[in-house]
Amino acid sequence: MFESLSDRFDAVLTRLRGKGRLSEADVDEALREIRLALLSADVNLRVVRDFVTRVREQLVGADLAASLTPGQQVVKVVHEELRRILGGETLRVTFAPRPPTVVLLAGLQGAGKTTTAGKLAAWFRRQGRQPLLVGADLQRPAAVEQLRILGAEAGVPVWSEPTDPVSVAARGLEEARRLGKDVLIVDTAGRLSVDEELMGEVRRISEVVEPHYTFLVIDAMTGQDAVATAEAFHKALELDGVIITKIDGDARGGAALSVKEVVGRPIVFASTGEKQADFDLFHPDRMADRILGMGDVLSLIEKAEAVVDQAEAERAVARLQEGSFTLEDFLEQMQQLKKMGPLSGLVGMIPGLPKEVRNAEVDDDAMKPIEAIIHSMTPEERRNPAIINGSRRSRIAAGSGTTTTEVNSLLERFKQMQSMMKGMANLPGMGRRMSKSATKAARRSNNKKKKRGR
Repeated sequence: MFESLSDRFDAVLTRLRGKGRLSEADVDEALREIRLALLSADVNLRVVRDFVTRVREQLVGADLAASLTPGQQVVKVVHEELRRILGGETLRVTFAPRPPTVVLLAGLQGAGKTTTAGKLAAWFRRQGRQPLLVGADLQRPAAVEQLRILGAEAGVPVWSEPTDPVSVAARGLEEARRLGKDVLIVDTAGRLSVDEELMGEVRRISEVVEPHYTFLVIDAMTGQDAVATAEAFHKALELDGVIITKIDGDARGGAALSVKEVVGRPIVFASTGEKQADFDLFHPDRMADRILGMGDVLSLIEKAEAVVDQAEAERAVARLQEGSFTLEDFLEQMQQLKKMGPLSGLVGMIPGLPKEVRNAEVDDDAMKPIEAIIHSMTPEERRNPAIINGSRRSRIAAGSGTTTTEVNSLLERFKQMQSMMKGMANLPGMGRRMSKSATKAARRSNNKKKKRGR
């Protein structure tokens, strides 16, 4: 999402960076293109108008910061306004003094409420909480069964019964108290469109469970329809925030850029993939960075820390310092990288990459032949690739379903990488810094795991 918008912003800002000073005509021309870019991204017209007005007020007739070039000043102002319309600050979920903290999920059918309920339960588990899922969607066939599957995957129990949604929600709250659960997540039914029957049911459920948080689940792919839906639900339920799904898809981004300004409620969580781990708090500042091509290094670090194993990190650093990094180590690092999510998503988080690299299609399947080649080697060959002669290469190629050319290419690239890593480790103080950094990151990761296990 946002690729097209990011490209258009990049084109506008690149032209401005080359100017020694900005005239009012320069600003007007840039804002005209920014306005068209936002409208093309399906952003609400009122939001676009207010955005452009605020940016213009800060750039025309105002004293520019002496430490910034005119182009940098425009980037700064646009970044601040993007951050503002995306929600400003990240909403921090607080917990009720008397458990359970009740979370009610609402939304239209097809927005991904049930899947989101499972992901949200998994997120609470990662925070060290003990949630209970309640299946109050009795309208859609197999909705409760789907929730049970998602709950089992997250390690979270599910409660439901074949009565009526309001009774299920009320009894679910009693069950959470009986079991000593500290978070209750209620999955409700949706419809294909907003209607009084839907609103009446979700209002009655809200009355019996008295949620601490009411979150609307909206599909990023539906654009302005999602914003209209959010307005209707907010009038009926007094939303606390929005959870946006399918943010990794081909949506133009209008819903994410409009909902806070139109509804007055922030995006709280975002789903960035199909896996339960592809779900986290929504950070407006980080999203603004990504839209402007600045990357998202904080999210990248958090993803890395979540999968780092302390013993493995220290062992890898030690092998780098010794110059004995092997294909076994390489395979382990690839598997750790895969845990961080799709490569296409990780590329967008790396700051400073050229537009061509950021927009290039990254095929996660490209790693599979490499893994197959390494798996087809004997332990001795992985540890000492120098012993791999012609007959061994043929055997490895046949066993991995690849060609000897591909095997040769991997061995050559690994040799180059090994030399480069050895050279980095031998730089003055580099080995010590690498070891210290890896240990620190691993310790933070392990501390998080210990908290989750309590």
